[in-house]
Amino acid sequence: MAIRQPIITVAGHVDCGKTTCLDRIRGSHVAAKEAGLITQHIGATEVPKEIIENICKDLIEKTKIQVKVPGLLFIDTPGHQAFTALRKRGGSIADMAIVLIDIMEGIKQQTLEAIEILKTYKTPFIIGLNQIDRFENWQSTENGSITDGINKQDQYVQAALDKRVYEIVGELYNLGFQSELYNRLEDFTKQIMIIPMSAKTGEGIPEMLMYLTGLSQKFLGDALETEVSGPGKGTILEVKDEIGFGKTVDVILYDGIIKVGDTIVVGGMNGAFDTKIRALLKPKPLEEIRAPNEKFKSVSEVTAAAGLKIAAPGLEDALAGAPIYVTTEIEETKTKIEAELEKIQISTDSKGIVIKADALGSLEALVKMLSEKGIPIRSGKVGTVNKMDITEAVSVKEADKYLGVIFAFNVKIEDTAREAAKADDVKIFEAEIIYSLLEKYEIWAKEQKEIDRKAGMKDLVLPGKIQIIPGCLFRNTKPAIVGVKVLAGSIRPDYPLMKESGEFSGEIKSIKSNEDILTELNKGGEAAISIREPIVVGRHIFENDILYTRIPRDHIFKIKSDYAKFLTKEELELLDEIAEIVRKNRGLV
Repeated sequence: MAIRQPIITVAGHVDCGKTTCLDRIRGSHVAAKEAGLITQHIGATEVPKEIIENICKDLIEKTKIQVKVPGLLFIDTPGHQAFTALRKRGGSIADMAIVLIDIMEGIKQQTLEAIEILKTYKTPFIIGLNQIDRFENWQSTENGSITDGINKQDQYVQAALDKRVYEIVGELYNLGFQSELYNRLEDFTKQIMIIPMSAKTGEGIPEMLMYLTGLSQKFLGDALETEVSGPGKGTILEVKDEIGFGKTVDVILYDGIIKVGDTIVVGGMNGAFDTKIRALLKPKPLEEIRAPNEKFKSVSEVTAAAGLKIAAPGLEDALAGAPIYVTTEIEETKTKIEAELEKIQISTDSKGIVIKADALGSLEALVKMLSEKGIPIRSGKVGTVNKMDITEAVSVKEADKYLGVIFAFNVKIEDTAREAAKADDVKIFEAEIIYSLLEKYEIWAKEQKEIDRKAGMKDLVLPGKIQIIPGCLFRNTKPAIVGVKVLAGSIRPDYPLMKESGEFSGEIKSIKSNEDILTELNKGGEAAISIREPIVVGRHIFENDILYTRIPRDHIFKIKSDYAKFLTKEELELLDEIAEIVRKNRGLV
């Protein structure tokens, strides 16, 4: 048996400084390389024992804590709420976590989601209150102890920090957690530790590393013991090309040992498959597995816990986010992995969006995001966009043009697919930041629906309800001109009007606001309308009169059958009100 390094998940709200925090430890700039400066995949970084001892040197001398673990393995998780499913993967293999909270913003929705996931997996965590450098007149000390940093601040700065810390303590209490500032904590088993820090300046990083190390050693105990000779178990982070090796997989090894020549069973796009390891590659200490500054080091074996790259035949079919096991019981292990993959359910609909993503976690996140919006999914797969995907989208488009589209998250689009999409007018939404796909789609769908609404409804009389404004009678007749306010729906020139009794009240000739001639006036709008003869103000219509658009019966049927989806709930209710007036007054309407 041997002591492995604890696996630490870094979680929190989008843009709260998770990757920047790790950058400060490893002296790198991974955050600046991310699309939109937001982490899109899980990454891994090993921080060796000697680095921890160097960063925490002064604190170790004061507290007499001995670093017994070989280091810490950090998993940097995506921050956006859509990555709940992916963060669950990170949380499920993590021993501990640090939840970063922007001290100025407090607990936000994604922070709460991260905490709930950690609770589900019973993963212990500490709170890092980030961005203390944003306090007015804060005096920073590069990579300094937060204890020393607080002590040297002016009293009013200390008071402001204390006030903010206890506001967040209150927020956590309302969520059912007891918490306390790290230097006032009395019971580590009942209270969550809070460490003020700054990923930007490095203040508080020594305390964060020291307490993560100390708490791991004290409370994880047997959980850190690994069978050095046991078969390796891991999770695939990404599938990618590596020069000289072809397709490789980035893996978090969380148990056992893995060696060159081992047979592994891998979760794949078409089910589990087996292959033999040709090479094992490790980033150097403090290098991020996603973005090493130098080439990987080739090794013969790796012991948990570790981030590594595996080269083996057939890995082009590997599925990011799936399990990977070293085994001699090949068929039994395949059955086990396939059972795990079956738990990831993607409900499909004959009419729905086609999704292609670069990783299982990304796919799960997109499915979750669309499901929450009530948007149906035709199919969801990992891999490039091909011509078959376009064919699927075309079949959907024939039934519903707004769903006959493709979401392509961080994947390539084959040339033949682009040509087919152009020929069949299939819209492909591409993005490297996951939530921007939905934003792009919603903007496009809204624009398309408005275009289609205007085109299809331009010759129909739509529901409208107006009131004649007192004191705004500008001409009695030839034509009558009155000021009106639209109470519901809309009005346009040439729309006929009627009273609630069904009595004809003229036809709108024009709509004018100040000097502008309008083609439409919507709910809440006020303007002057001219009404064609023979309507006379004071004889046919009066101040405060409520008038409706006089919709022909065939228009009512057409709107209800073909265009109801373009109307608001209020407009549909108004249409029913007008239809009832028409029904009751057939002789007049």
